[in-house]
Amino acid sequence: MSRKSSQQEFKEELSLYEAAANLIEECRMLLPGIQALFGFQLIAVFNTVFDEKLTSLEQRLHLLAIGFIGITIVLITTPAAYHRQTRPQAITQRFIKISTRLMLFSMAPLAISICLELYLISRLILNNVPLSLLITFGLLALFILLWFVLPHAEALKQALGGKPE
Repeated sequence: MSRKSSQQEFKEELSLYEAAANLIEECRMLLPGIQALFGFQLIAVFNTVFDEKLTSLEQRLHLLAIGFIGITIVLITTPAAYHRQTRPQAITQRFIKISTRLMLFSMAPLAISICLELYLISRLILNNVPLSLLITFGLLALFILLWFVLPHAEALKQALGGKPE
C-alpha cells in the first residue's frame, strides 16, 4: 500500500469564535515583526550612510518600502478596528471573511517592502547591482511561491477532488 493511499484526510470545522480567535492570533503574531521592520526603516533615514551611500533613486525606494509597510500595518490591524466598531459582542461569518482577506492582502505589500529593503542592504554590502537584484528577485520568487502559489495549488487540488497531502 502506498503512503499516499494510506493517508486519511482529517478535517474539523471551527466555530466562528475559534476561527476568529485563530485569525486574530495570526495577526498578532505578524504585527511585532512588521512593527520592528517599520521602526528600523524609519531609523535608517537618520543614519549618515543613508545620505552618503544611497542614490536619490535608492532613497526613494526606501521611502516606497516604508509606504508598503504602512499599508501592511493598516491592513493587518483593520480586523481589530472593524470588529470593535461593528459588532464587538458577536463574531460573524462576514467578519471572518473580511478579516481573512485583509490579512491575506497584507502579505503582498509586506513581501514587496522586505524585498526592496533587501535590495538596498545587499547593494550597500556587495556594491553590485546585478547580484543585489538577483538576490532580491530570488527572495521575491520564494515569497510568491510559498505565500501565493502553494496555497492556491492546494486549494485547486482540493476543489478538483484531490486529498491534501
